[in-house]
Amino acid sequence: MLYSLIITLLACHIHNHLCDGPINSPLFNKDLDQQNVQSVNGVKTDNGGQPPFKYPFSFARTATFTGGWTRQVTVRDLPIAKTMAGVQMKLNKGGVRELHWHVSAEWAYMLQGTCRITAVDQKGRAFIDDVHEGDLWVFPGGIPHSIQGVGDDGCFFLLVFNDGNFNAFDTFMLTDWVRHIPVDVLAKNFGVPESTFGNITREDMFIFASQ
Repeated sequence: MLYSLIITLLACHIHNHLCDGPINSPLFNKDLDQQNVQSVNGVKTDNGGQPPFKYPFSFARTATFTGGWTRQVTVRDLPIAKTMAGVQMKLNKGGVRELHWHVSAEWAYMLQGTCRITAVDQKGRAFIDDVHEGDLWVFPGGIPHSIQGVGDDGCFFLLVFNDGNFNAFDTFMLTDWVRHIPVDVLAKNFGVPESTFGNITREDMFIFASQ
């Protein structure tokens, strides 16, 4: 009889903590539990075998540069995202995401501010336009492009790539290309003296401040 009573009390204690009140317990992360009620009080048919369907950008490492910051969520963070990766990027006013290109196509949604996008196609034709809050852009894979914050408070946007393995920190950048090309070849290509490239950086700019 005593054994049955102890089991019953223990069952009630576990039920109260796991089903009725973990959000109010100091042992739990209240803010996260309130955002994920189904995880705390899951339906009876859930046996816990489903992979997570979300991964907040707030969990991702934020890389800060002189011209802004960025962070990403890929399949490495969210296993179910095999065909899609997401990036948040903030550019200060004048901040430039260095000219770069990648194999994956890029879709973007402007969340705040204004930016100036520049792209060059396979025929060397340049495209420049300003993108405002609520606007979209798409860069096909392999198209070199750069982005600059030109709003009063720069700009903030969401990027989506059609490859879960995409890595924003592993794109092919202009500075990476330039430092692998001899200066005399650069001078001949652009029709300028070699001294033009005397002060060129040997480090990736990625997101840098400018006027």
